[in-house]
Amino acid sequence: MDPDRLNSPSTSAIAIEAFGHGLHISQDPNSKHLGMTVWDASMVLVKYLEKNSRKGRFSPAKMKGKRVIELGAGCGLAGLGMALLGCDVTLTDQLEVLPLLTRNVDRNKSWISQGNSDSGSFGSISVAELDWGNKTQIEAVGPPFDYIIGTDVVYAEHLLEPLIETILALSGPSTIVLIGHEIRCTTVHEQMIEMLKNHFIVRTIPKSKMDIKYQHPSIQLYMMELKARPKCNIEPCEAINKKESSLAGDEEGEACDCGETQNAEPSTPVEFKDLVPETGKLDDWEIRRCGAMAARLLRDVKLT
Repeated sequence: MDPDRLNSPSTSAIAIEAFGHGLHISQDPNSKHLGMTVWDASMVLVKYLEKNSRKGRFSPAKMKGKRVIELGAGCGLAGLGMALLGCDVTLTDQLEVLPLLTRNVDRNKSWISQGNSDSGSFGSISVAELDWGNKTQIEAVGPPFDYIIGTDVVYAEHLLEPLIETILALSGPSTIVLIGHEIRCTTVHEQMIEMLKNHFIVRTIPKSKMDIKYQHPSIQLYMMELKARPKCNIEPCEAINKKESSLAGDEEGEACDCGETQNAEPSTPVEFKDLVPETGKLDDWEIRRCGAMAARLLRDVKLT
């Protein structure tokens, strides 16, 4: 085994401590399916979440009840980590991986509930089949999600387009995407980042934020958020800058550069006419946004 590796693919199980719980994850070293192995990037992601869970974005107080979906969950380690933060997690993968994934979920839920430490913070966790690009399966899991996670899910160029299409279909305006990726092929890695940047603000998480033991020079963690569309009189570049400051600042509980909290109401009233572009036509995204605003304005109106 390479001494730099975190997991040996020749063993049938690994043990890792996360959030005060001992997780026991079974894997199948004899399987030809890549999803049957605990890849190092999933361990790096879980320990990153643990290190940054004391305050800021990943504190249990902020994560409790958040809806999370993991793509290409494999053996389920990363999703179990999110559930330990109090999230309601859906683990997804191809059909042949689900029996091992389900077994890992059931066993660890049982061990956690029997442990001496408080298991009341453990969120819900379920398993579902999801082939990337399958619209029926995407709709069945109930998007949008607060968080979309994935670790070592891309190893070939042909997987990039269906992966990104699926992430977009599962996303809402406030969705955060966490990707753990080990760079094995520079071409695939660069193409992945380029394609993601077409839709997302992509931020590389520095090694200093990761667990000192659970990191590797070839493993990168990325945090992403959909690019903001221009709102009212805000110029496009300003809107994107506000998104970037929110993504960077909130992780450590810092205030956004824009001086407003994420949930703050607009400081001045916005009229419906201000939302209509000069062409007089609204695209689908603007129609949904205006509908949501109208619903908020009318929620206190009583019809007689």
